[in-house]
Amino acid sequence: MIRHNNRVGFSQRQLRVGELIKQSLGQIFLKDEAKVPILETKNITVTEVRMSPDLRNARAYVIPLGGKDSEKIVSILTKFSYLIRKALSKKLDMKFLPRVSFVSDKSFDYAEKIERLILKNK
Repeated sequence: MIRHNNRVGFSQRQLRVGELIKQSLGQIFLKDEAKVPILETKNITVTEVRMSPDLRNARAYVIPLGGKDSEKIVSILTKFSYLIRKALSKKLDMKFLPRVSFVSDKSFDYAEKIERLILKNK
């Protein structure tokens, strides 16, 4: 498939699998199925999951409740990602289970910054 623009978008398949993994991760965190030590996963929200074109890697954007200590939580999730992947394998029936990497979601901070700028200029 030839794309005529410079911006490469995500395929329908990537979006569909990403949404499926997002919902599954949300259920895993809500029910505390991954048994991640030293972390209360019920307070973590998965805002988005982006898939690589070959569907072997997933980047999960997460934010803790209240938005505090997000870097610490991301490092704990990364350290125990094998437990989360194991719980994910029980929920998904895929040929290849993607490797999940966790990233702190900064979009809410950015939106708040833009809102403050708009209110300042009124």
